[in-house]
Amino acid sequence: MNEILRRHAFSIAFLFILIGFLFLASDDGEIQQLSGFTMGTGYQFQLVDLPENITREQISEAVNELLAELDSGVFSTYSYDSELSRLNRHSINVPFITSAAMMDVLLMAQDVSVLSGGAFDVTVGPLVNLWGFGPSMRGVDEELPSDAQIEEALTRVGFRNLRIDAVSSQVVKAADIYIDLSAIAKGYAVDRVGEYLDSIGVDSYFLEIGGELKMKGVKPGSESWVPAIEAPLDAAPQVYEIIYSRGENIAVAGSGDYRNYFEQDGVRYSHEIDPRTGRPVTHNLAAAYVIDESAARADALATAFMIMGLEAASELAERESQAAYFIYRASSSELADSISAQFENYLGNQ
Repeated sequence: MNEILRRHAFSIAFLFILIGFLFLASDDGEIQQLSGFTMGTGYQFQLVDLPENITREQISEAVNELLAELDSGVFSTYSYDSELSRLNRHSINVPFITSAAMMDVLLMAQDVSVLSGGAFDVTVGPLVNLWGFGPSMRGVDEELPSDAQIEEALTRVGFRNLRIDAVSSQVVKAADIYIDLSAIAKGYAVDRVGEYLDSIGVDSYFLEIGGELKMKGVKPGSESWVPAIEAPLDAAPQVYEIIYSRGENIAVAGSGDYRNYFEQDGVRYSHEIDPRTGRPVTHNLAAAYVIDESAARADALATAFMIMGLEAASELAERESQAAYFIYRASSSELADSISAQFENYLGNQ
């Protein structure tokens, strides 16, 4: 069997970064940059006009403490003592007391799961691992999962097997499920950093963790923050479309199938696994981008849209008045796009 394995992380390309360093290299000090590593990826934050009563170093320390707690303390599947790891080890049908952060994310995840008809499902991990997109990479010439293996994995998948009691801050696993919050936790971390910056009076910022964005206010000169959508091509990054924040407080997240897949016997298998069928998606949607008030919700919706495919995702975005941008393969060599009216507001020059 001839297999070509692609293992590149999906990301949004940032035109802001290309021009933003011009400000960072200037002497006016109007933009402060914070960068580091969290949740298995990098982060980069751009802040404008810091409050006089707090230093850049104090903000950096507070942000790093927050991110460390959300990562290794709450959402990490690699940290044995994280809250999520303890929940995954917890006994079936026995209540588990959650933190406020865990409850927030689980409730939002359930909402998007219901909204998408199960296309978004934080319990999809067994299927992801089965198809070789989990921690254990797929080997060359390894056999595809059998129908029996897929059916067995599906018995351990299902968001409705996670019962949530928000009043008592408890969750119960009704089956032997494994929860992975990687498709929503980074967005939540972006939201929490934004809340912290709001609380100390930072009026303008650009936040990015692993490709999930949040923007508020404007850059020096009253200009929009300007992220760019990457063309969904397995090649050097190319700008496909430019977004203008227009001074609004918005979050942007994207999902795509063009950086993480394998080919076997002439068939392309995406890392986007449909938790309803147990199999990689086969539709022509290449990438989905979402603008929302919450980076966590945008993160989850972008993933859901990628599972649903162009037609179903477009219908849901229209029904929910959701700002969404879809790039699909019109043919083997041609890309086309479909844009909701709400997303159109952020395209075109200022």
